[in-house]
Amino acid sequence: MLVLCYSRCSTCKKALKWLDDHQIPYTLRDIKEENPTLEELQSWYKNSGLPLKKFFNTSGQLYRSMELSKKLKDMPEEAQLALLASDGMLVKRPLVVTENEILVGFKEEQWQAAFSPNKEA
Repeated sequence: MLVLCYSRCSTCKKALKWLDDHQIPYTLRDIKEENPTLEELQSWYKNSGLPLKKFFNTSGQLYRSMELSKKLKDMPEEAQLALLASDGMLVKRPLVVTENEILVGFKEEQWQAAFSPNKEA
């Protein structure tokens, strides 16, 4: 399982603590130092079933300074994916990639359901 985080993000810290507390092994990748590639984002987006907007860190400074809330609706998906790949700080975090699931952001109930030992594969 791959977890993309930003070391100074309080939500990421909570998510990593949750994983550690539940003894769930993961590989950590700093989203700022090694941002997702276009190919990764295309794959994750396709496999997630989520709207592309969910992959944007809408509360981030870069998102706001670029006024993306006004621009994204008129931007083709490929351009949005390329934009996400251009800077990891635009990507919502934490971003969890497992064999069967893509989780964007940290919602404890959602993570509990995703990582439940009783979950059917």
